[in-house]
Amino acid sequence: MIDLKAKPFYLKDEDIKWVEETIKGMDLIEKVGQLFCPVGVTDDEEQLKGFLSKIKPGGMMYRPGKGEDIRRTHKLLQDNSKIPLLLAANLEAGGNGTAIDGTYFGKQMQVAATDDEDMAYKLGLVSGREGRVAGCNWAFAPIVDIDMNFRNPITNVRTYGSDPKRVLRMARQCMKGMTESGLAVSIKHFPGDGVDERDQHLLSSVNSLSVEEWDKTYGMIYKGLIEDGAQTVMAGHILLPNYSKKLNPDLKDEEIMPATLSEEILNGLLREKLGFNGLIVTDATAMIGFNVAERREISVPKSIACGCDMFLFNKNIEEDFNFMLKGIKNGILTIERVDEAVTRILATKASLGLHKQKAEDTLVLDEEALKVLKCEEHETWARECADKSVTLVKDTQNLLPITSEKYKRVRLYVLGDSEDGGFKEGEQASDKVKQKLEAEGFEVDVFDNKKLDFREVFEGGIEELKSKYDLIIYVANIETASNQTTVRVDWIHLMAANAPWFVKDIPTMFISVANPYHLLDVPMIKTFINAYSSNEYVVDAVIDKITGKSEFKGISPVDPFCNVWGARF
Repeated sequence: MIDLKAKPFYLKDEDIKWVEETIKGMDLIEKVGQLFCPVGVTDDEEQLKGFLSKIKPGGMMYRPGKGEDIRRTHKLLQDNSKIPLLLAANLEAGGNGTAIDGTYFGKQMQVAATDDEDMAYKLGLVSGREGRVAGCNWAFAPIVDIDMNFRNPITNVRTYGSDPKRVLRMARQCMKGMTESGLAVSIKHFPGDGVDERDQHLLSSVNSLSVEEWDKTYGMIYKGLIEDGAQTVMAGHILLPNYSKKLNPDLKDEEIMPATLSEEILNGLLREKLGFNGLIVTDATAMIGFNVAERREISVPKSIACGCDMFLFNKNIEEDFNFMLKGIKNGILTIERVDEAVTRILATKASLGLHKQKAEDTLVLDEEALKVLKCEEHETWARECADKSVTLVKDTQNLLPITSEKYKRVRLYVLGDSEDGGFKEGEQASDKVKQKLEAEGFEVDVFDNKKLDFREVFEGGIEELKSKYDLIIYVANIETASNQTTVRVDWIHLMAANAPWFVKDIPTMFISVANPYHLLDVPMIKTFINAYSSNEYVVDAVIDKITGKSEFKGISPVDPFCNVWGARF
């Protein structure tokens, strides 16, 4: 039974009337359409009108684009939908999660490194405000995974770290900022990523914690945020075997399913034990972790039958739509369960006031509102976050601060710094680092990873390097990305030509603006800095700190030494 007057909906009688009358006026095709939240692939008006008239989805999500373009597309969608849409974005690190000209505030781990809950609130506020002016009303954030396994290639800096209590403290403040901005949040990825070292984009991953361990960690976080009023939860393609077997002792090991297809995890744990009354959405169903668990013809309707209310993304939307209808015909999914899911979807929309905004034509704000994107206030907060977050992990050679008088000639090695990949924010750091150092009077020579000096690689000795350079700096921007198995340093394969073989002879510094765990691969480097995000505010803060203009204030949210012997030296 859904209580529409209770948390997280808090609907009034007039809102409940809208939900009930809307459902009564829908046929089966319209109800099934509400179950889908496909990814937007075009902004062509005629194509979108045709799609909306045929599928009538409950929501949509577009990848980031220019704010004015995203806003225009969102308005087109809302203007041509009888029932207002939930329009989503991965607003994990700022408004740039939907508008590329929005504020890249900082990755969640950067915010956690400030150990300042107000920074988490401001992340939520910036993300929410900028998402709202672009037409979004649903944030697939905050991430509430725990980065328990430093080898996990997908959680990493997208999390608030490895301490469950800090994750909860930060997430609840971020959630507060987003909801105050008029967005529904979706806390993710239930029942919790970060234990396995693998990526659920590539397989069904496993949270192997015991029931007791889960309750004290992920359970505590989800319970706290549900009590705080989280409107939606995103279920991951993640198995929770120990809880599955506790809730259903008759399950055989080979029958255990990822959360998106697990009735005991969705209903027994999330609904009953944790008391979640709101909307459950699947994680992206194009991910391999979903597709390898069950035949897609079965898994599409089964995900809703097992307790998910909304189906995120598709391989082929028309095929999945037909799979859903076929599942109803074959008895995998009942009409009663469809009605229950649609009720939660509409109730979520009503809780945001979307039905009233539809009548007032305020679902998407006027173009003038786009001025909030990357506004002065938001940039000021982002600079404050950068200043408080940059973390000096170690400086056992007493290198810092550096001056151009002492270390005039610098060789800069760049690792990663690509714009490709799933969660990359499109910010390259190395050019900015070079420019900032040169502005401070340093002479900077960038090692060319693509055009190797073969004489140096095969014949160059230490005296030659010492005659050219006073200081070596590594800048690593090796980011998390979907469908990526590792975020390790991968040296140039020819002689590891860019590896720090010279650390005993030339002062060497390593700056990571992404993955905080690179000491696993460079424990020999004596000066190591974690900055967590590659935005311009972070680069400015890093340069200020290594040149002594500002002190290091960041507190590491994880163990950057990876429990590796010698990494602390």
